[in-house]
Amino acid sequence: MTHPDCPGPHRTSVHRESVDRVNRADGTAAAQTASGRTPVFSDDFAGFAPHPAGMVPGWALPVTLLLIAKAPIAGFAKTRLTPPFSPREAAQLAAASLLDTLAAMRGTSVQHRVVAWTGDLADAEQADEIAHALREFTVIPQRGADFGERLANAHADAARPGLPVLQIGMDTPQLDPALLAASAIQLLTTADAVLGPATDGGWWALGLPDPRPARLLAQVPMSTDHTGEDTRNMLRRCGFHPHALPTLTDVDTYDDARTVAARCHGRFAAAVARACAADAEVLL
Repeated sequence: MTHPDCPGPHRTSVHRESVDRVNRADGTAAAQTASGRTPVFSDDFAGFAPHPAGMVPGWALPVTLLLIAKAPIAGFAKTRLTPPFSPREAAQLAAASLLDTLAAMRGTSVQHRVVAWTGDLADAEQADEIAHALREFTVIPQRGADFGERLANAHADAARPGLPVLQIGMDTPQLDPALLAASAIQLLTTADAVLGPATDGGWWALGLPDPRPARLLAQVPMSTDHTGEDTRNMLRRCGFHPHALPTLTDVDTYDDARTVAARCHGRFAAAVARACAADAEVLL
């Protein structure tokens, strides 16, 4: 029997016209940077001036790109990096990873960009730079008792009629606009679920053409070495045939940070280099 939160065999899919436009689009159009956007901020983000919804003008992939993010606060973010890094160094790495991810999202031409946020931005590392970057996004508060509930609610809160949702996290700073655009195109052209596996057994991206199955994420054990497989099984029970995106490494541990930094450029790679250099000086 199909779960009531599953769309079933007649699940919502993108319009044929949208798929045809994606098939005709070249990589440049898919990854084109849009500008001139202003975001919506919920009442929980009173430090930001409210504006009309920050939808991308002109042609863009008909997808909502959703980021799950938390304030990079010492002792609150990236705690598994401590030790060898100090709590503040770990938070600085989280801030750099978040800023790189936001930059990749800005460079991806999708119709709607949303950040589901938790934590006090005023206490975060690089708070001013993050606040400036967030002004180009719709920001919504995370809600729920645990991470699975917050994921499920974020999908529901970010959903827009006719737009599938591609959700990512802030632990993969190696993401770039080309990979995000390719993932969004796969979500559109298959009209099916997509899942980006992580090397630790979890996942870094989840794309759904219908938001209802996201409610079942609240029943999937998170942060385990079988979270990815459990999520795939949940999607299959809903009638999806999840398509695999490229496998990436999440930044959870010191070794992860070194591995990812060696494969990317930007703020995160520079922050890892600084933190490692600082730790080496302490040992001298």
